Amino acid sequence: MAILIEDALRLIDEWVKPLHSEIVSLEKSLGRILSNDVTAVYNLPPFNNSAMDGYAITYSDAGKEVVVGETIFAGDNSDALLSQGCALKIMTGARLPLGADAVVPIEEIETIRKNVILLPLGIKEEQHIRYAGEDIRCGDTLLRSGIKLHAHHITLLASQGISHVYVTKRPRVSVFASGKELKMHFEQIQEHQIYNTNSPTFLARAKELGCDVVFIGTAEDTLEDIKAHIASALEGSDLIITSGGVSVGDADFTKEAFGAFEYEACFSKINIKPGKPTTFGRIGKTYVLNLPGNPLAAAINFELFAQSAILKLHNARHPYIGTFKAKMKEDFSQRAGNYTVVPGFYDGEFFEPIAKRSPGMISPLAQSNALMITNDQISEIKKDQTVLLLPTKWQLCTLEKSALITHA
Repeated sequence: MAILIEDALRLIDEWVKPLHSEIVSLEKSLGRILSNDVTAVYNLPPFNNSAMDGYAITYSDAGKEVVVGETIFAGDNSDALLSQGCALKIMTGARLPLGADAVVPIEEIETIRKNVILLPLGIKEEQHIRYAGEDIRCGDTLLRSGIKLHAHHITLLASQGISHVYVTKRPRVSVFASGKELKMHFEQIQEHQIYNTNSPTFLARAKELGCDVVFIGTAEDTLEDIKAHIASALEGSDLIITSGGVSVGDADFTKEAFGAFEYEACFSKINIKPGKPTTFGRIGKTYVLNLPGNPLAAAINFELFAQSAILKLHNARHPYIGTFKAKMKEDFSQRAGNYTVVPGFYDGEFFEPIAKRSPGMISPLAQSNALMITNDQISEIKKDQTVLLLPTKWQLCTLEKSALITHA
């Protein structure tokens, strides 16, 4: 019996266990999932400093003539002490001298004579001063475990002199297809054959999602050849993704082949269109996702179920696929009776379904950037009606489970 989409995602969440951690250098941490909280050990800025090129002064000297002393440059280890009636020329980022409580920009002063300047009246106390710890304080939590490290996270880590970080191991994803009619893009095809688009799609998406990927090959439609590919894929893999051979045709041997390896099934059918014969299970500690052979059906189900498994393997802080709201660009109609995934294009306000979206097509996902999932009651959606969308060209994840399906 086919299970609901939400139930399939719940079971994946319950079954999949996060991978262990490893230490990598800061230079190699981009895009990795942080395994522990990071706490600041230094104030930022580390000392009071000037935010402008100008003059360090005492606020009480506003509107007065003052004598200019030495110049303090950024990086100087100065122990200068400022007294009333004096000013010190200071550069941006230089340590503020003791006794100073304001900085006046160079363009706002008037030179009276050599080493004597007139300060303006409208000086504000503490103006143009960056105080120690105003950005980051020692003891602050900089980053939480489970976040995906982006360039600006690297900035934070570098500011603390952190050279290595704990991250979750990259999931190792092995991919193979089955079907003697399939050939890879680097092979010659005959008139009765087609290029395998599913495997390159899975490999590329898994890599985009932060996995190490391995292509095992394309199996013939025989039990023994599929078993040989499974045995090869099991070597060091955390997740195996296959396409084809999961329906009920005479040459569909994938389920039987996996059964020879003590395969434990989680679910074998999903109430989803396209892609009903999607299965998920495990062999030991290796998870197995069997997707349909039809390219659009396979790609859509990858977005939902492979992405969910990968998020859990990563031990991501936001482990659930998220949705956002949009309005329908035009009236939309379909046959009710199935939970249906509709690819389309979101322009920032409106969602427009792709007109041609047969399960065997490859162009709809390339033309779209979002998916709409409708429940089995929906036969039409009116223009401007609000719907829920899952992005496909960027990743949107949530801390808590969110609604995925647009209801009638």
